[in-house]
Amino acid sequence: MDVGSLTAGLLTGLREGVEASLIVGIILAYLAKTGNRHHFRKIWAGTGAALGVSLALGIVLFLTLGGFQEPYEQLFEATAMFLAAGVLTWMLFWMRRQARMVKGELQAAVDRVLTTGSAWGLAILAFTAIIREGVETSLFLVGQVSAAQGGAVSVLVGALIGLAIAAAVGYLIYVGARRINYGTFFRLTGLALIFIAAGLLSHAVHELIEVGVLTFGTQTAFDISAILPHEGNLVGEFLRALLGYTSTPEVLTLAVYLLYLIPVLWLYLRPVPVAIPTQTERAASTPA
Repeated sequence: MDVGSLTAGLLTGLREGVEASLIVGIILAYLAKTGNRHHFRKIWAGTGAALGVSLALGIVLFLTLGGFQEPYEQLFEATAMFLAAGVLTWMLFWMRRQARMVKGELQAAVDRVLTTGSAWGLAILAFTAIIREGVETSLFLVGQVSAAQGGAVSVLVGALIGLAIAAAVGYLIYVGARRINYGTFFRLTGLALIFIAAGLLSHAVHELIEVGVLTFGTQTAFDISAILPHEGNLVGEFLRALLGYTSTPEVLTLAVYLLYLIPVLWLYLRPVPVAIPTQTERAASTPA
């Protein structure tokens, strides 16, 4: 079992799974609070459908990945890694901006559905809220599997462990646990996933260099394999799977890694601007 790949998959499953669990937990808790427990099965129906579609997409992508011959296999892997890194980056910054408003928006959406009397709209609400997380997870895991070489099974096992932990967190959300600081959780896991995304990009560029699509910057930037090789060494393999480390990077792959990592880390760590309430919002919150 590749520990690095296992950890990378676990982080992905945990991060994405907690977001999905947070959504389901908030909806179920709000329905219970408002005396609408009889609508629970509709939420589970929408959630189950979203998980099924996401799993089917992941299986199709995974099977397609192994169905190409060289150099098309490398081209597909590189495309999957580029796409996964792009989707992940968008997701991290979207969640960073929206985290404070998710609960209120979900409860408002539940109210709208219940008011219109279309209770099965709750299933659609759960489906649309979960499917984005599921598709992102499928794409990102396929990208990680592509980069993991021999650690594909470890990535998937890690993801399942992460999803199981996320399901437990979702239950805690439903029963009312408030001790978990979700802001800190998402911030720390987001930092780890930025490093993973940088590694995916560098792996994708390496694949394109191998098949001759990219022919510049292909010389080795440095070689520290005598100190910490990325193959045949537990620490090196762990860092390779988790952070995209290589002891013999090409100039171009190293440049892509740093050109992504440094500005994205800077943007992600900047304080989130606090929205100033409008005059209408201030008036609505003022007691009569």
